[in-house]
Amino acid sequence: QVQLVESGGGLVQPGGSLRLSCAASGFTSSRYAMSWYRQAPGKGRELVAAITSAGGSTSYADSVSGRFTISRDNAKNTVDLQLNSLKPEDTAVYSCAARHMLTGNYEYWGQGTQVTVSS
Repeated sequence: QVQLVESGGGLVQPGGSLRLSCAASGFTSSRYAMSWYRQAPGKGRELVAAITSAGGSTSYADSVSGRFTISRDNAKNTVDLQLNSLKPEDTAVYSCAARHMLTGNYEYWGQGTQVTVSS
């Protein structure tokens, strides 16, 4: 059974940090580029960060560049997102997604984990 399961979300004060993790199972995650998306209430889905299949290249939305870091461990089939200097506008449901390295199609999505930044 193919699964992407996110964890690590929660409530944090502005300026705080969280580390999200996405655990992949049921497929060979090393053949997929991985991305983190977020969706805030009443807003569209936003691509936050992405990492290539081997982890050699990363990219970030301008809104999180310099504050968030994406990483992956293909031996453990995990992709992490370190969130630092969090702001209230970072509040959203964060989901991971797997994009096949050959077709470019997003094939798998997780259910998401809630991040709330509030004092």
